[in-house]
Amino acid sequence: MEELWKDSNIFYNILCFLITENEKLFDRSDAVLYWRTVFHFFGILHHVYIGLFAKGLNIENNPNPDIRMLYTFGPGYLTGWNFTFQTVFLGLSLIHDVLEWLDKQKSNLGSKIKYWRDVIFCGMVLPFTLFVAGMFWTVYAIDRELVFPKIYDEVVPWWFNHCVHTNITVVLLVETLLQARRHPTNMKLELILYWIVAFSYAIVYYTIYFVTDRWLYQVFGVMNWWQVCLYQVFIWLISYGFYRIQFPINRLFHGADVEPTENDAEKQNNDFVDAGKTYETDSFSTEENGKGVDLNTSLPGESWSLKFRSLKNNIENSRL
Repeated sequence: MEELWKDSNIFYNILCFLITENEKLFDRSDAVLYWRTVFHFFGILHHVYIGLFAKGLNIENNPNPDIRMLYTFGPGYLTGWNFTFQTVFLGLSLIHDVLEWLDKQKSNLGSKIKYWRDVIFCGMVLPFTLFVAGMFWTVYAIDRELVFPKIYDEVVPWWFNHCVHTNITVVLLVETLLQARRHPTNMKLELILYWIVAFSYAIVYYTIYFVTDRWLYQVFGVMNWWQVCLYQVFIWLISYGFYRIQFPINRLFHGADVEPTENDAEKQNNDFVDAGKTYETDSFSTEENGKGVDLNTSLPGESWSLKFRSLKNNIENSRL
């Protein structure tokens, strides 16, 4: 039975091939790129499958009106927004991986994809993923009825809930291990995107409440208005904190890179010029006794065999 399963399961066969093939890359510089490609490939498959599965739940035709609310307010849930951000990010990452395999990552297209890949990850994916996962499971542990009522279990499988609220953090963890992002790509743009999403989402669920007299998340329903306002400020601050903390955490994994200053670059250039002058003086100086070029110093690009032959000829001439 096990052998039959192995022969018929395409994902098992693909995984075995990828693990076997990676053994050839352990001593090569593209091993990290290999695993990034594998991760992004399976990540995009996971997200596309979950999106298609959600479409097939047929919640809109459920006889229970409370369950149909999931479909009615579906576009308003931050879980769906964040899942979309991650899907776009994984798609851009996979495209850039392919370009890197083709050695086209520094092309105009490759540079733009890398730029937006990193901006979307830093400004949208990471802060809202950590907020969604952290807030959902925290409130769920206190009282699940405030965030995901038990009645939803009739149509939403338990594993689906983990795919959209737990697996999303795996994307962050693996991406942090495989890709160095020690500093913002464009902090101004990343913060603009972050605040656009943060304010837009607040407008959405407050609008839903004022129009339908129903909170998108029942956790707001147990608060009075001043508590709602404080909670809203807390939401913005905690997610903003997630944005800022990602860079020092990334440096813990990948080390701190010291970007050279203008003075350092000028000093390095001067050292290079001085070294060239020293080499030129040592190689082509004329001795006082008129013997000519110093044969003990090899010319640029001169092979060891030519240098040895020159030394040999010098010794033979000295014997004469």
